[in-house]
Amino acid sequence: MRKADVAVAAYVVAAFIMMIINIPAGLLDVFLACNIAVAFTVLFVSMFSVEVLDLSFYPTILLFTTIFRIALNISSTKLILRTGDPGKVVATFGNYVGGGDLIIGTIVFIILLIVQFMVINKGSERVAEVTARFTLDAMPGKQMAIDADLNTGAIDDAEAKRRRDKIQEEASFFGSMDGAVKYVKGDATAGLIITAVNVIGGIAMGVLRMNLDFNTALNKYIILTIGDGLVSQIPSLLISLSTGILVTKGSKDADFGSVLVKQLFGMPKALYLVGAILCLLGVITPLPTIIFLALGLTFIVVGRTIAGTIETSKIESQVEQEEIQAEEIRQPENVNSLLQVDPIELEFGYGIIPLADVNQGGDLLDRVVMIRRQVALELGTVVPIIRLRDNIQLNPNQYIIKIKGIQVSEGEILFDHYMAMNPGFVEEEITGIPTFEPSFHLPATWITEGQRERAESLGYTVVDPPSIIATHLTEIIRQHISELLTRQDVQNLINNLKESNPSLVDELVPKLLGLGEIQKVLQNLLKEGISIRDLLTIFETLADYATTTRDTDILTEYVRQSLKRAISGKFFPPNETTSVVTLDPQVEQDIMASVKQTETGAYLNLDPEKTKAIMDSVGNEVKKLEDLGKNPIIITSPIVRMYFKRLTEDYFKDLIVVSYNEIEANIELQSVGMVTA
Repeated sequence: MRKADVAVAAYVVAAFIMMIINIPAGLLDVFLACNIAVAFTVLFVSMFSVEVLDLSFYPTILLFTTIFRIALNISSTKLILRTGDPGKVVATFGNYVGGGDLIIGTIVFIILLIVQFMVINKGSERVAEVTARFTLDAMPGKQMAIDADLNTGAIDDAEAKRRRDKIQEEASFFGSMDGAVKYVKGDATAGLIITAVNVIGGIAMGVLRMNLDFNTALNKYIILTIGDGLVSQIPSLLISLSTGILVTKGSKDADFGSVLVKQLFGMPKALYLVGAILCLLGVITPLPTIIFLALGLTFIVVGRTIAGTIETSKIESQVEQEEIQAEEIRQPENVNSLLQVDPIELEFGYGIIPLADVNQGGDLLDRVVMIRRQVALELGTVVPIIRLRDNIQLNPNQYIIKIKGIQVSEGEILFDHYMAMNPGFVEEEITGIPTFEPSFHLPATWITEGQRERAESLGYTVVDPPSIIATHLTEIIRQHISELLTRQDVQNLINNLKESNPSLVDELVPKLLGLGEIQKVLQNLLKEGISIRDLLTIFETLADYATTTRDTDILTEYVRQSLKRAISGKFFPPNETTSVVTLDPQVEQDIMASVKQTETGAYLNLDPEKTKAIMDSVGNEVKKLEDLGKNPIIITSPIVRMYFKRLTEDYFKDLIVVSYNEIEANIELQSVGMVTA
């Protein structure tokens, strides 16, 4: 056993021994001194603990100290009744605290009891009860907040687990404190009963056994009883105070002393007012003039000193910040930091800074957080951290979007203007600055704040600048989300799934497929806008077919067929006939005949003239669907789908290619054309 374990065990055992065995007065003095020392230790630790969970065993400490204190009461009672000499500590408390006066000692003792019962114990009990209730009620909300941060990538799995454990520990702690406060209340009640027993029993023992007269017995035993009560009630009061401090701390993460002094005496204006009022009371009232004037001037001087300290600290902080910046400039350039490439960057000119500055009312940062949450819910993957920074080399109202350090798109906005877009049915034109919407390159018009209400009443879609940037950024992320999915991201997804389906993950990874192969399948799905949120179905399908092939393209097709409900719901509205284009069987045969298999995968070796003829036909059919206001969707046979998609993706990026096996049976389709060669 460790020394700490032995010490705790000895502390508890000593309490039970004192209840049974008669201990000498000298040893009782030692135990009473130890009890006082422990009480002060608990008090100061409670005051200066930074976090309440630093004393997570406080309810147990409360129980042990209460048992030990009751054992001391019993031992002192036995000595008082048996010998009339309970030791120097009890006698000193009885004579010194009461000044040797029976009445004064009795009054002091009663006041201590009233303070402990009515003020500290009652208040601590109520605060502990309310805190426990509020902590338990807040647990679901805190858990949801952790899950949201985890889903958006703000924290990792380890941090999420640490926060969940802390929430559970806090709930257990405050729940235990709610019950442990009853120990202190019961201890005070027991002390009161023991005091009454000591008085009655002591007088009886003095008169009947020691042949003392009534007045002598009364004086002797009441003073000893008061001393015994005080020597136990003062540590009990300290423990009660410690409990009150612990449950009433306004912050779960605060240094008690420094925060309390800073909050109480950290505002010079308040100290000036207090000083002026005290001086005024000392001059115009009969109160002691010297005392009130001295105290008032002290408050004014302290306020002036604190004001100077605050100003000095501000100047020192500014100087320190400037020195840090200067030191960074003087330091040799750290080349390693230049090698870091941010997955997603949004750079903007100085004219757009107010949109990203919270102090100026900008909410662009909040919108970026919402983008990450939206994409996570829509596609089932975590978007990397989006870096926002200003760039003085850009035009004031220009912004650019970079993926892995390379610019992929740009846009320009007019600050304090709104973009009005005609949804197609508004005939009346509105005056403004012609432009194009950056996300979908639709014609639009910049209008002023005064024109906004009229444009909306006419039927125009009116969008503010932050929404324009957020929509553009969202579309760029959707287009490039597949290349942003790293192996580490896939490993995190696998770890999350393993918590609920360990058998499936153990069967698939790495026995059947490696991490890189699973990454390729997930990237293939994301590339065509298919959500990977249903990771369980994806992994079940991979486990079924990975035993026959490890070709990631073929495995992707199997997974798509398993996700046909999600694909149908995404591209084919329910209770509505969807217009589509089919693929000529001859074209399908030509495509399959041109497929060449190699060790690294399959590729198309189609005649260029044949390819051009197919692309021209696809262009005509896509235009036909777009003229009808429909999404360009082409239906193919399952075996041809991935090759036809690969053939057309460089020419028609928004073309949706779906196989017959990826469509639910209840979906109604209408063919409006056929792709021929």
